[in-house]
Formats: sequence, C-alpha cells, structure tokens
Amino acid sequence: MMVKKNKKNYPGLLILVIGNSGSGKDSIISEVVKRFPSNLKEIHLTQRYITRASSEKEKSIAISPKIFKEMSLHNKFTLEWHIYDLDYGVPIDIDDWLKKGDPVIVNVSRTVVKKARSIYRNILVVFIKVPFEITFQRIKERARESGKQLQERIQRAKDNQTFPDADFIVDNSGELESAIDQFLSYLIRVVKTKEFY
Repeated sequence: MMVKKNKKNYPGLLILVIGNSGSGKDSIISEVVKRFPSNLKEIHLTQRYITRASSEKEKSIAISPKIFKEMSLHNKFTLEWHIYDLDYGVPIDIDDWLKKGDPVIVNVSRTVVKKARSIYRNILVVFIKVPFEITFQRIKERARESGKQLQERIQRAKDNQTFPDADFIVDNSGELESAIDQFLSYLIRVVKTKEFY
C-alpha cells in the first residue's frame, strides 16, 4: 500500500512566478523584492542552478550537467526540470526561509507547478501575461538564444498565452512599472491577510 506524502506545511509562502520567455519575469521579480516593505516580512529571491552560463539579466548559478546530476541524486533540489536542452534546479535551502515564516519568490517553468503544489501547502502561482507579438519582439531583442533554442522559445510562447491554474495574473503588456505595481500590491495584501495560508 502506498503512503501518501504529507505536504510541507511551512509558515512561509512560496511564490512561483511563471511566464513565457521575454515576459519580463526577472525584471518584475527583482523590483518586487527590492520594494517589498521590510517591516512586513523579509522576502527572499532564490537563485536557480542552471546548466548554462549566468547572465547579467538573469542571475543564476551556472553548473555543469555532471554536477547537476550529482546534486539531484543527493536531493539538493526541491524542484527541478529540463527544458531547451538545459537543466534547472531550485535549491532545497528555500525550506529554511519558509520554516522561518518568510515569503520566497522563485522563477520556475509552468511544467513544475503541479509537482510544487503536491509538495508545499502554502503556495501561490503568479503568471506574467504578455501578448505574443510583444513577447516575440522581446525574445529577439535580448539575443540570448539563437537557432533551434530561439525557435523553441518563440513556439512555446505562442502555444502558452494563458495559464488557467494561476492564482494571480500580472499584465505586462504595457509599462514595466505598472506590472511591478500589480504584483507588489497583490503580494503585500496576501502576506498581510494570509489569504493563501
């Protein structure tokens, strides 16, 4: 008989941010973390482990596929996924912040949302929504990918214009400042009222 694993019921809130490549996730997240009221809670932005070089726009910890595999085998990741020929991992260390009651923001793939919800009780999923035409232009302008990877990201953005399972949707089709305000106001309200706890 299989024993159903209990969800981690930590007092802190895990905020998963999802959105297509070029939707502005990193820019919005970094500003929300900067502007979050320090008297409310200490908010944390965790860096992901990725099997590619880090960049100025997307802070991450670059590791080789071999080291990634070793870390995965030693349960160093709480969430991990493989996309665009790359491995991504969210460190298990985020549990230390969540245990203290602090909110934690993570930029993740939509493919791990279901798994994350099966692991954590206090979880919030925020979808950054951008019309395809704008996303297409942003992906091309940032010039981070080319060839097959560029085409895959463009196609994926085209196929995933919505995310029905999101708890909140941020509209980033206009000014970045507006998207930051939407996310920040919502997050402050949730943490104050413990709406998702």
